[in-house]
Amino acid sequence: MPRIIFITHNGSEHVVDAPCGRTVMQAAVDSLVPGILGQCSGDCTCGTCHCYLDGDWPTRVAPPSDDERAMLEFTPGVHENSRLSCQLPVSEQLDGIVLRLPESQL
Repeated sequence: MPRIIFITHNGSEHVVDAPCGRTVMQAAVDSLVPGILGQCSGDCTCGTCHCYLDGDWPTRVAPPSDDERAMLEFTPGVHENSRLSCQLPVSEQLDGIVLRLPESQL
């Protein structure tokens, strides 16, 4: 199982072994990672699973879809490396990915 590392805004690290076929958001919610709300259950309609891809990860994953880009426009605290974790499918290629979480999802 790929290992995903979530770092909260205060620096707390949460390591999750995520099953392939789920999304990063689902893995976080299933593992009770604080800072990922996932209020729309992964439908890309709320932005409460916003995260920042660390290091060179933005170039190592598929770019955001038009729907994800549109949702990010309404999400507070967006940066170039922002993504919605509900739009990141877990695969072996994500093993070791580091995601930083914003101070607030609302």
